Amino acid sequence: MARFHPLRVAAVDRLTDDSVTLTFDVPPALRADYRYTPGQHLAVRRFADGDGAEIRRTYSICSPAPGPEQPGGPEQLRVGVRLVEGGAFSTYAFKEVAVGDELEVMTPAGRFTLEPAPGRYAAVVGGSGITPVLSIVTTLLEREPEATFCLIRSDRTAASTMFLEEVADLKDRWPDRFQLVTVLSREEQQAGLGSGRLDAERLAALLPALVPVPEISGWFLCGPYGLVQGAEGTLRDLGVDRHRIHQEIFHVDDAPSVSVSTAPAPEHSTVTATLDGRSGTWPVQDGESLLETVLRNRADAPYACKGGVCGTCRAFKVSGEVRMDRNFALEPEETEAGYVLACQSRPATATVELDFDR
Repeated sequence: MARFHPLRVAAVDRLTDDSVTLTFDVPPALRADYRYTPGQHLAVRRFADGDGAEIRRTYSICSPAPGPEQPGGPEQLRVGVRLVEGGAFSTYAFKEVAVGDELEVMTPAGRFTLEPAPGRYAAVVGGSGITPVLSIVTTLLEREPEATFCLIRSDRTAASTMFLEEVADLKDRWPDRFQLVTVLSREEQQAGLGSGRLDAERLAALLPALVPVPEISGWFLCGPYGLVQGAEGTLRDLGVDRHRIHQEIFHVDDAPSVSVSTAPAPEHSTVTATLDGRSGTWPVQDGESLLETVLRNRADAPYACKGGVCGTCRAFKVSGEVRMDRNFALEPEETEAGYVLACQSRPATATVELDFDR
């Protein structure tokens, strides 16, 4: 089970005018709990001043995963935070968090991951979508000498580009195994590709010119909804099997809300949930998601974004049917196997049973 623990802030480093990294110290007793696979994320929470409302946000780990030299787990964790206009947590992290503060941090989660293995890999990222991919590519190149990586990244301007120095360092360390292509949407570059959005039409011409598309072992797409969807569609048109495409969406404001099921909602319904070995059954109130019903009775139910993006609230549907409003976290094989996002699920039958422990 994912759990929160207080972690001390060891460093706050400014990346750009609107982004920072937070580094957390992990005490020896918790290092095994915070072992992570490259690409995973952390949920961080605070309680707002005034009404004390709980605020949770999810941020990807950008540091390489601990190797054999750290068998117990990481001594530190580093995440990237981009300032969002009006963002309750990002504003706090950007302007108020200081070294020595303690923040409540959930143990790592997420399946946008890559265990180092030989092969050719590639990523298409936009903006802060570089954050988990930085962990993925650094870990891969450090641990697997028979692997190569092509990174295609899109940013507004050079000044707004997160982890500029870290990515340049990768190119210096592994010039024969790491390929970098940068596209700026609002600024001309002295060399390389011209400015403009990295849309599907542009990707269709660019990708085959950069890499042998059919030979890529895994594609990693991360960033805003439009970029990720456009890149996925382009890859499918180029004949890439969906099992080789991995995606994580950071911004879904422009994404449609489409229910996975057309089953009518029952007049009355109950949800039975198993969580950390204990089960309970509760009535679902009008308009509630199944996660909200469980949270009214079990405050320890796992969640982070409540937007169908992070996958922290994934649960196995033991029985009954649900309607999922959005799903940007589960792979098709996961939904086919019976997994749902509790934050996006509403009952489509009188009874639904979920298991958060599977």
